[in-house]
Amino acid sequence: MEQKHIYVLTAEQAVRKFVVDGVRLKKPEDVDERLLLKRGCFVSLHLENGDLRGCIGTIEPRFKTLFEEIVQNAISASSTDPRFRPVAPEELSEIKVSVDVLSPFEEVTPDQLDPAVYGLIISDGHRKGVLLPALESVDTVEKQIDIVKKKARLQMVDNDQLKFYRFRSDRFE
Repeated sequence: MEQKHIYVLTAEQAVRKFVVDGVRLKKPEDVDERLLLKRGCFVSLHLENGDLRGCIGTIEPRFKTLFEEIVQNAISASSTDPRFRPVAPEELSEIKVSVDVLSPFEEVTPDQLDPAVYGLIISDGHRKGVLLPALESVDTVEKQIDIVKKKARLQMVDNDQLKFYRFRSDRFE
């Protein structure tokens, strides 16, 4: 069996520690150097059948290390995603965890987007929506823009009044 990536192991441990013991996972003294990067990330929880069970992330890092970013987003995905009830201990064996680590984002025009390659952030300066790249159901730039605008409640705003940002994401499962 393939060894899980350190990002996934960290997220799984953080979820388990929080759901079972109600405490935050502490950073080990000999932390893997990949966890010392400063990046935004998303932690997604899925059931065995593929259904989403929780997903919380940050497009810009809020903490000094990716370790802290993953731990916080794992806890939030398991306990405060407003779309779901908190994860119960008996559910842990049915949950699969993935971690998306984001590159810094760059401002672009819509013609520079590709939903298979880039995630998208759209903002009017106050509201902001985000969508990760390479989602199975998002196969056109138009669909990607529509989804992000809806998430940000910007459907009625013309694209020329909005700022578009793209980023890459590496998924670890």
